[in-house]
Amino acid sequence: MAQLEVDVVAADGKVWSGAARQVSAPAAEGDIGILVGHTPILSVLRPGAVRVLPAGGGAPLSWDVDGGFLSVDSDQVTIVVDSVSRAADTARTGR
Repeated sequence: MAQLEVDVVAADGKVWSGAARQVSAPAAEGDIGILVGHTPILSVLRPGAVRVLPAGGGAPLSWDVDGGFLSVDSDQVTIVVDSVSRAADTARTGR
């Protein structure tokens, strides 16, 4: 089964990297959901929650971000954020 390759990066280093089934993020024009095969996009992020559903079926991961940008191309998702903190519902494997 196809999957997304996701990198979440903050100014102080990598937050999370791995395979995912779905990513959602607070894009400037509203929340955006990314699934396998999504068209290429570059979007500014507003403050809000970035959520990742890992490909292995593990617990969803979530981080609160203060802004940044998101890039999607060929099932590669890169999220670069200004600052990040772990959301209350994040599994212990998140930052």
